[in-house]
Amino acid sequence: MRLKRLAFRLVAAIAAAAAAEPALAQAAGVAGPDVARTALILTLLAVVPAIIVSMTSFVRIVIVLAMVRHAFGMPETPPNAVLVSLSLFLTAFTMSPVLNELNRDTVQPLLAGKIGVERAMETGSAPLRKFMLTQTRDADIESIYAISNTPVPERPEEVEILKLAPAFILNELRVAFTIGFVILLPFLLIDLVVSSILLSLGMMMVPPTTISLPIKLLMFVLIDGWKLVLEGVLGSFG
Repeated sequence: MRLKRLAFRLVAAIAAAAAAEPALAQAAGVAGPDVARTALILTLLAVVPAIIVSMTSFVRIVIVLAMVRHAFGMPETPPNAVLVSLSLFLTAFTMSPVLNELNRDTVQPLLAGKIGVERAMETGSAPLRKFMLTQTRDADIESIYAISNTPVPERPEEVEILKLAPAFILNELRVAFTIGFVILLPFLLIDLVVSSILLSLGMMMVPPTTISLPIKLLMFVLIDGWKLVLEGVLGSFG
C-alpha cells in the first residue's frame, strides 16, 4: 500500500509539474524547449511501473511465490492477482527505508515546488542505486560492462544506472532460482516416493499427482510453509 501510495503521489507531482510548465513557458516566451521537456516528462510517466518492478525487490519475491505454486502442481492456485498483491505488499515492506528516503528527499520537495523535475530524478535515483548496489554482485556488474565493451568504473558511485539495472535483475533471478530450487526439492521427493509406491502396488493407471497433491498440501500446512517461505525470501535481502 505504501509503495502504491508513493507511486501515485510521485506520478501526480510529475503530472502537475508537466501541466504547469506550458503556461510558464508561454509567459516567458520560451515555449519550444519546454514543450519538448513536457513531452519527456509524460514519456517518463509511462515507464514508472517498469522502474518500480525492475529496480525493487519485487522480481525476487514474485518469482519465488510463483515457484511455490508450481511446486504444488497447481499452476493457477493461488491466482496471479493474489501473488502479485502479496508481492507488492512485501516489496513495500522490504523497501520501506528506500521509500521513506524517496518521500523525504524527492516527493515532498517536488510537491512543495522546492525542486524541479530534473533534480527530483537525480535525488530519486540515489536511494534506488544504493539499494541495487547492495544486492548486486560485482561479477554481474562486470558481466554487463563486458557485454557493452565498456571499462568497469573504479567506484560504485560511477556505475551507470542503465547498466546497474540489468545486473541487478540478473542477480535477482539467480537468487530467486536458488531459493526456488530449495523449495522444489522436497516436493520432488514426495512425487518420487508416491510414484514408487504406486508402481510397486501395480497402480500404474493412477496419476501420481492425485495422491501427492493432498500430501503436499498437508505437509506444507503442518510446517507452516508460507511463513517459512516469506521468512526465507525477506531474509535473503539481508
